[in-house]
Amino acid sequence: MPHSHDEEHFRSSHTVRDVVIGMSDGLTVPFALAAGLSGAHVATSVVVLAGLAEIAAGAIAMGLGGYLAARTDSEHYQNELQREIRETRELPAKERAEVEEVFEGFGLTPEQIHPIATTITADEKRWVDFMMKFELNLDEPDPARAVRSAAMIGVSYIVGGLIPLAPYFAVHELSGALNASVVVTLTALFVFGGVKAQFTGIPVWRGGLQTAMIGSLAAAAAFGIARLFR
Repeated sequence: MPHSHDEEHFRSSHTVRDVVIGMSDGLTVPFALAAGLSGAHVATSVVVLAGLAEIAAGAIAMGLGGYLAARTDSEHYQNELQREIRETRELPAKERAEVEEVFEGFGLTPEQIHPIATTITADEKRWVDFMMKFELNLDEPDPARAVRSAAMIGVSYIVGGLIPLAPYFAVHELSGALNASVVVTLTALFVFGGVKAQFTGIPVWRGGLQTAMIGSLAAAAAFGIARLFR
């Protein structure tokens, strides 16, 4: 009996990237803001209000950034697609030579390449798709990606941003709220960094420590500056 081999490949890299972008900034920026305001000895209600305003502004800005980036990718693909269509019609010999060059890069001989290139160039759509994939290394973007990316980044930012603010809702004494926020946020950053590390292939503990360290440095800088100039 032949051995059954089931390949498992991760296919949601865009979604993970959007969550990572939104969540990492959502955890770090409001955390630093809350720490800075705490260093300035403002009321916890001020920290909460400023934090919520920052989360709203940050989620919108980050979401729009993700939307524009995805739209730019889509527009770039369409521009290159139209250029390839035009070139296959106006410069077929040159474009066929480029097809052959691709297969030469795989070590095929001219005798092997000729029938393959003939088959590919016999159909315009197949020809253009081949050039987009193997000459330009471009995959057709999902038409719905721009909106989905904006929503995913924005929601992730909000979820991440509420974590460092949560203690300020429950604890009305400023230093107690700050201490609780530090513990909760650094724990969340470590867990988030560890989960992210699983997708990038680095050790979980290293990913968690790196992410927690970044958040710590940002919060410490904001707190120190606020104490220095208050």
